[in-house]
Amino acid sequence: MGRYRGPVCRLCRREGMKLFLKGERCMSDKCALSRRTYLPGQHGKTKPKLSEYALQLREKQKVKRMYGVLERQFKTYFRKASQAKGVTGEVLLQLLERRLDNVIYALGFSTSRRQARQIVRHGHVQINGKKVDLPSYLVKVNETIKLVGKESFINFIRQNRELSKERPLPAWLELKEDRLEGKVLRLPLRSDIVLPVKESLIVELYSK
Repeated sequence: MGRYRGPVCRLCRREGMKLFLKGERCMSDKCALSRRTYLPGQHGKTKPKLSEYALQLREKQKVKRMYGVLERQFKTYFRKASQAKGVTGEVLLQLLERRLDNVIYALGFSTSRRQARQIVRHGHVQINGKKVDLPSYLVKVNETIKLVGKESFINFIRQNRELSKERPLPAWLELKEDRLEGKVLRLPLRSDIVLPVKESLIVELYSK
């Protein structure tokens, strides 16, 4: 299945929570979830009782949509997490947090992960002085992430920083705002990930 191209606000309504897919709009009165709290579709106002499988599936879909990854990518991350040392669900979230597009978003250089993906793909990101244009790149400890571009782009990023100041900076990252630069201090812990996610449900889903 290809990437979803429809209205992203519909995804937030489907999951019943803000996934912050449209950046600044999600924080305003224009947020579709604030105006229509029910599910999308003809029968959206009815609330069916979800089975155990449905709850597990919804949790997986929520995480996929939040980080903007496809089904095949998500399965690859889960396989890596299940083969690594540690709790599978926590390792899975750690891998997703370390994606370059998520790190750009976490540093406040973009107002959404989707916008961060564009920034990376357009060649505006350097890691340890080398250009990296792969949004799925997994950042490592002590790597430095720097944004580069023309003056108009730099001004755009500084505006994003102003809009993102209410979002706390994760403890595993360091930000040098004047240089538009960030550094990975350590790997993220589960306590660093404040998303309302029950990763154990995803593990149960894939364990069947």
